[in-house]
Amino acid sequence: MSGELHRMGNDGILAVSGKEAARRLGVCERTIWNLVRAKELASRKIGRRRVIPVAALESFLRRDHEIIGKPARRADESVCEAAA
Repeated sequence: MSGELHRMGNDGILAVSGKEAARRLGVCERTIWNLVRAKELASRKIGRRRVIPVAALESFLRRDHEIIGKPARRADESVCEAAA
């Protein structure tokens, strides 16, 4: 088994490392651990390792988030309006 992924039978990938979670979200690994620390992204401890459930990544992406004190942009608001 690779150090990056945990598999359980034919169910597919259940949890990934912080490095793999960062790759999947297109952010740096430090961002992943900051989100975990802020309790915005769930994680699980398995032995000495901490992994991120794939379901937690999917849930995280579905939620609306505030970015450093700014409310999330409304779906009907264009990028140009947000920049103004």
